[in-house]
Amino acid sequence: MDPALVKQVIDLAVENVRRDGGPFAALVVKDGVVIATGANQVTRGNDPTAHAEVVAIREACRVLGEFQLAGCDFYTSCEPCPMCLGALYWARPSRVYFVATHDDASAAGFDDSFIYRQIAVPAAERSIPMIQVADAGATLPFEEWRRKADRTEY
Repeated sequence: MDPALVKQVIDLAVENVRRDGGPFAALVVKDGVVIATGANQVTRGNDPTAHAEVVAIREACRVLGEFQLAGCDFYTSCEPCPMCLGALYWARPSRVYFVATHDDASAAGFDDSFIYRQIAVPAAERSIPMIQVADAGATLPFEEWRRKADRTEY
């Protein structure tokens, strides 16, 4: 953990607030060098997925030409929300350092605890019902994937 990078990610989050963005930022670091940054762009871009972590992951993968962040450290100004946590697990960085907690975010009006609770609820009973549609072809894409000899595993 590099204290200078902690300060940099906090400063980036503060700067983003001053530019009418959300109070979140992230850095991707490889071999001690920042290769990508991200700041929350949800309201600026009308994109609910444009959280700082997702923005930084996308940029780092573009820079590296890879779809995973092997060997990278990830710094974020706040503990990742459920969406970003999932994205980080898919991206597979070596470590994630976060500064503020989800409780700190909740106190500022960014409460994601309802999402954690919804994950445990059966799909059809969630606040946004998730309805499985029965179809004989449901597994065809997976069967095609398994037959594909040159597939890229992830």
